Amino acid sequence: MNDVVISERQEDIVIWRINRPENRNAISDYEVVDALVELAQQAQDDKTVRVIILTGEGSAFSSGGNVKNLRTDITDADKSPSEIAEWYRKGIQRIPLALYKLDVPIIAAVNGPAIGAGCDLACMCDIRIAAESAKFAESFVKLGLIPGDGGAWFLPRIVGLSKACEMTFSGDALNAQEALACGLVSKVVPNDQLMPEALKIAQRIAVNPPLSVRMAKQLIREGQRTELETNLQTAAVMQAVSHRSKDHMEAMSAIFENRTAQYTAC
Repeated sequence: MNDVVISERQEDIVIWRINRPENRNAISDYEVVDALVELAQQAQDDKTVRVIILTGEGSAFSSGGNVKNLRTDITDADKSPSEIAEWYRKGIQRIPLALYKLDVPIIAAVNGPAIGAGCDLACMCDIRIAAESAKFAESFVKLGLIPGDGGAWFLPRIVGLSKACEMTFSGDALNAQEALACGLVSKVVPNDQLMPEALKIAQRIAVNPPLSVRMAKQLIREGQRTELETNLQTAAVMQAVSHRSKDHMEAMSAIFENRTAQYTAC
């Protein structure tokens, strides 16, 4: 693992920091993609990880694509449309697939501008909180492009179709309060309170039974693409597993013994 994404751990909580402040934490370069995909797989396999916080180093959350490299490698390069499509599939599109498959809850702590693919990266997370300096733009149209990394799938599910269309077709930026008003983020805090608030939310999640939290995230994800009846059938199976889990047994014992539950890795 290189240092383009720094990973640190505080007990059951893992913090990922995109560490490219010199290009405002662009994520389109393969080394950043590889780092995020590898970290996601590590977290998925490590049952002691209960929550992840994703943020950026410096003043930006993420500027999205590395515009200089995009011009050199794509715009000015003699690549065919099929070669460009393959570049996306083998590159930045691996990030939404990796994060979507990850059962661990992810909190985006948006510390500054989240632009283009950076806005989409925030949307790939389960919870978003913003510093007052944050802003969000689905700005691909300003470059004569479309959301090529999953934004057209994630954004309407978060802010609704009308607002997603407005953001995508105009490319205009929302400030933190505007993002709060449309549900793009759930909380706005002063800049110096962003990480403490993100950790506070993470701790509220981390104290809960880890298996239950992971399965709940799976069920919510499934609910985005299945009918109610199918989701209920899946929930019945998951609930049966839950009832026979150590998490449930410990939770019930703690209630009746009037003590704090102590959960182990699922």
